[in-house]
Amino acid sequence: MSADEALPREIRGVMLPVTGGRVLVPNTTMAEVITYAHPAAVTGAPPWLLGRLTWRGWGLPVLAFSVLAGVSQQESTENTRVAILKALNGHARLPYFGVLCQGFPRLTLVSAEMLVPDSDAGAALAGVREQVRVHDEAAWIPDLGAIENLLVDTLAAAA
Repeated sequence: MSADEALPREIRGVMLPVTGGRVLVPNTTMAEVITYAHPAAVTGAPPWLLGRLTWRGWGLPVLAFSVLAGVSQQESTENTRVAILKALNGHARLPYFGVLCQGFPRLTLVSAEMLVPDSDAGAALAGVREQVRVHDEAAWIPDLGAIENLLVDTLAAAA
């Protein structure tokens, strides 16, 4: 078997609906989706950090992705969900974080042929690794490592 045959032709992704767009994450980063509850405020936090929610014994930070990216001034919290994502960088105090969703996340299969750079995308956005089209829908691929580091730094400064 060649190296190309060992690679999966499709991967499972999840589209997170946020104000002004969709965020595409690998399904393997998803831990759970919960109903939004008002988080505890983080002193001195930027507007994109909504606060901390208690989940399974963790005080996980919840962010408004569209605000972080600069697409929106704020995201509505009425009838919303929180997608809980597994952190990838191995920070001991940040094993998970939440992303506010405007509706239910949606599973999608993604292949190299379906994932194309979005030629209509505007300027680069904070927290976005790449702007793409999937199944002819615009989506943002987040820079999860950079977002995690930003969360760690922001929470450390607020402590």
